[in-house]
Amino acid sequence: MKEEEREQWLKAGRIAAEVREFGRECIKPGVLLAEIVQACDDKIRELGAEPAFPSQISRNHIAAHYCPPPEDPTRVEPGDILKLDLGAHVNGYIADNAVSVDLRDGDGSPLMMASKMALENAIAVAGPGVAVSTIGRAIHDSIVAMGLRPVFNLTGHGVAKFNIHCAPQIPNYDDGSPVRLKPGQTIAIEPFATDGKGYIAEVGKPEVFQQARPLKMKDKLPEDIRHFLDAYHRLPFARRDLHRFFKPKEGEKVLNFLRKKRLLHEYPPLAEKLGVRISQHEHTLMITENGAIPTTRID
Repeated sequence: MKEEEREQWLKAGRIAAEVREFGRECIKPGVLLAEIVQACDDKIRELGAEPAFPSQISRNHIAAHYCPPPEDPTRVEPGDILKLDLGAHVNGYIADNAVSVDLRDGDGSPLMMASKMALENAIAVAGPGVAVSTIGRAIHDSIVAMGLRPVFNLTGHGVAKFNIHCAPQIPNYDDGSPVRLKPGQTIAIEPFATDGKGYIAEVGKPEVFQQARPLKMKDKLPEDIRHFLDAYHRLPFARRDLHRFFKPKEGEKVLNFLRKKRLLHEYPPLAEKLGVRISQHEHTLMITENGAIPTTRID
């Protein structure tokens, strides 16, 4: 890895980590979820990066991908456990991280400690030549030791330039995969701990979207839509991002147009059953010849 690339990975990590902590402090009872994620997106830009994906905040039984739409009236409730998931990129070099806030049982609750310990134990074993299944085993065993379960059908993932999800997958249990980490890779490890069954499903309306394929001449996109897509470099965007470029009614027309062109992947929220509580913690790591560097850890 060239030194210039390394510095951009690290800068993205510093910004993502700073905004993660900023966002954590914004999570208080009565605050609109939409205000929290918008403040995080704005802070990323203020610090000299761009969001690698729209900041998301998922409550209670929702594990991931809850992205408050514009005018969402949902507020933080006193008994919530919330997952704040955000990322930053610097010229396409990405950092992805997440933190949970348990307003009912506190930062030291078993559910919080399960995903925190799982993440730290996974980082401790990560490095060149390590099988991803070994990382999964560390995550699983850490969470089960707390009397809880990992979310089995969510994984960590590789991160590449302008690519938020790529190989390798980093499981939250020992899946027997022979895939091993290599120097030069960047990965995101994100344990989810749950007091439920450990399996999520798509629930509700998608608010996160991504360009599904390269554009073609025959797509005949209007210039303003092409400009919008070019600005995101095929990274995910949210309905609220459309409102930065288009008026609300025009934004909905753009989404429908892109659907008809089969240009969209859509990502609904991912959830267990009502009543379940889930925690998540996440860091991005650069794999080097000598080990692994967590780019989003604040020492």
